[in-house]
Amino acid sequence: MTSLYSEEHRRLQQEFGTTKLADLLDTGWVHETIADAERDFIGSRDMFFLSTVDPDGNPTVSYKGGPVGVVKVIDEKTLAFPGFDGNGMFYSMGNIAGQARVGLLFIDFESPHRVRVQGTAQLLREHPVMAEYAEAQYLVLITVSKIWVNCPRYIHKYKRVDSSRYVPQPCKTTPLASWKRLDLVQDALSDDDRRRAEQEGVIELPEYEQQVARGEG
Repeated sequence: MTSLYSEEHRRLQQEFGTTKLADLLDTGWVHETIADAERDFIGSRDMFFLSTVDPDGNPTVSYKGGPVGVVKVIDEKTLAFPGFDGNGMFYSMGNIAGQARVGLLFIDFESPHRVRVQGTAQLLREHPVMAEYAEAQYLVLITVSKIWVNCPRYIHKYKRVDSSRYVPQPCKTTPLASWKRLDLVQDALSDDDRRRAEQEGVIELPEYEQQVARGEG
C-alpha cells in the first residue's frame, strides 16, 4: 500500500517529533478495504461530507444528507450514494466526472466517532442500486483506495433532532425547495419546477428569509 505521506508531511512530522506515531498510523491503521465495523458505521449514517477537486486542483467540500444508509457498502472496496435534486450547479458531480478523486468523512456527533475514506468515483445514470433510493437522479460509485477510523477527540457532541423534510421518501411527495418558490428565480427554473412553485405558492425574498430564520428553508 502506498504511503499517505509526501516529503512535506515528513518534514512536519520531523519538526514536531511525530514521525514514529505517523509511521504507525500509516502502516498499521490505514487500510485498503472496508472492515465490518466500518461497513456498519457507514450504513448507519444519514449524512456525510464529500470532498472533490476541480480541473485546477482547487478543493471543495459538500455536505450530503439523505435517509439513514444514504451511503451503501456494496462490497469491501465499493461504496455508492445517490444524487438527489440540487441547485443545478453540479459542482461536485462535475469534479467527479472530470477528476474522479474524492474524500468522504462520516461523523457521529452524538457518540463521537468518525471514519475517513479516499478513493475514485464515477457518475452513473443507471445502476440497480438506484432503485433503492426514492427520487435518485443518478448514482455515484466509489472505489475505495484508503479507509481509516479517525481520532474523535475534538468532535463536539450534538443531539440529532429530526430529518430534513426534503429527504425523499418512498410513496411520499417531497416538497419543493423553498428557494425554488422565490419569485426572482422563476425564469431560471425548469417547466416542472415552475409549475410546482405556482402550485405551492410563489414567495418573495423577505418571506423566504423568515423561513430560513425559522429553520424551515
